[in-house]
Amino acid sequence: MSDDRGMNPLDPTPRYLQLAALLRGQIEAGEFEPGDRLPSEPTLVQRYGLARATVNKAYQLLAEEGLVVAIPGIGWHVAASAEPGNGAEPIVRDGED
Repeated sequence: MSDDRGMNPLDPTPRYLQLAALLRGQIEAGEFEPGDRLPSEPTLVQRYGLARATVNKAYQLLAEEGLVVAIPGIGWHVAASAEPGNGAEPIVRDGED
């Protein structure tokens, strides 16, 4: 994820919406494929100088849209079929912990 795309501290749009739009765009562009693990919350906190609650709120929004799923103890992943409202399930590949 490039630091110069999508996040603008001068934009009045809430930061969680900016981050969600950035991640959504990357998923839709195929930068992250179904089943791929997304950057961790601490990684995004550090990369963009956001609060962890802000990052979590962005991921929660994407989950409501059916684009991502949280796997407890592992992290956020692109849903098996990353289309809004599809009741998506995570893909777990053999050997993946």
